[in-house]
Amino acid sequence: MKPPPFQYHDPRTLAEAIALLSRLDNAKLLAGGQSLMPMLNMRFVLPDHVIDLNRVEGLSYIKETGGALEIGAMTRQHEVEFSDLVRERCPLLHQAILQVGHRQTRNRGTIGGSLCHLDPAAELVSVAAAHDATIVVTGPQGRREIKFADFPVAYMTPAIEPNEIVTALRLPLWAKGHDAAFVEFARRHGDFAIVSAAVLLERDSGGKITRASVTIGGIGPAPVRATDVEQAVVGKPASGQLFRAACESCRKLDAIEDIHAPASYRQHLAAVLSRRALEKASGLAADAPWNRMH
Repeated sequence: MKPPPFQYHDPRTLAEAIALLSRLDNAKLLAGGQSLMPMLNMRFVLPDHVIDLNRVEGLSYIKETGGALEIGAMTRQHEVEFSDLVRERCPLLHQAILQVGHRQTRNRGTIGGSLCHLDPAAELVSVAAAHDATIVVTGPQGRREIKFADFPVAYMTPAIEPNEIVTALRLPLWAKGHDAAFVEFARRHGDFAIVSAAVLLERDSGGKITRASVTIGGIGPAPVRATDVEQAVVGKPASGQLFRAACESCRKLDAIEDIHAPASYRQHLAAVLSRRALEKASGLAADAPWNRMH
């Protein structure tokens, strides 16, 4: 299929892009195009105007600032994949980005595009939830920040105004040397996950877990923090028995049901994958065949 007719706009500055977005009716922003172009071709969206952000200056960068990793919205996913700073300071993001589509997808896909599309099974969305990220948006009234917990307002609907543009993602950094693991179950590599699990751990010198973040993606309209699991493992040394018992609570999470999987199967995957992610992060699964495949 071919996209519907629309008027194309090619701004060079953020101010120009915001002005166009504020002035034009029924406009869509084009970032990497990995979600928008298929939806245009299938006539799922019918915009009168498409505003291309690819030549807007200052929206592509990766830097550490103020205790956070800040990534510009137009940063390509492949830049994140090969960033030494990301690999060293945010290993969860590095692991997750390898699961995003295929090399061709990551060459074009952007951080901001994935966040705004807000598919609940998307890897970058789960990483943002796991890190208690902040989304930076800019509009006619200037810049503002949105806590990621407040970013999804409905299924695939972000909490941004029609005349605002996502300009950056800020991921608060955990202590150097923390443990991280991202695992997912998909029908085939490159597909969106049916369910994923993202884990961050900090441990003291004796091996006791002092801080934990466990996030389940794909189970509902937005990623879910498994707070019961987090609370169950903090203050205890890592062990397979601990993780197995703690992750059983994931079977009680509210889950969606669709053509890909019933709710009960997603709940089962949440319990299994959260345990595997905890074991992988803590090193308990280093020799397991499943871990070697990932």
